[in-house]
Amino acid sequence: MSKNIGFLFFGTFFGFVLSRVGASDFNLIYGMFIGENLKLVGVIGTAIIVAYVGMQSLRKQAKQTRTGQSLEISKKKLTSWSLSGALIFGLGWGMAGACPGTVLAQLGEGKIFAVFTLAGITFGTYLYALLKEKQPNL
Repeated sequence: MSKNIGFLFFGTFFGFVLSRVGASDFNLIYGMFIGENLKLVGVIGTAIIVAYVGMQSLRKQAKQTRTGQSLEISKKKLTSWSLSGALIFGLGWGMAGACPGTVLAQLGEGKIFAVFTLAGITFGTYLYALLKEKQPNL
């Protein structure tokens, strides 16, 4: 139970931070995509650097998990599906002004259009699962 409360706290904090930096503001996202306001590019760049440092730290210090199994972090293979998925993701992000991380922050802010974005994310995930069953090499 306390683990779930920790997740709830972290998720709420993360949503608050996304909201405060403007990652849930359609106009700021639109400005980023047209090159007018690059504030979010800096936020995304910072997130990439933090993730890189975290992954390197995990690789160096985590030889084994708590259960005694070895921890392996492997790269995913890039395929033609990766490119088409990235294009669909980018188009959806540009049109909706939200990605899966920010849509929940938008809902928390009371932005009703986020309901439609969440529906699109849910449908896309469902569609991917259907395709994955038919083509396991996705």
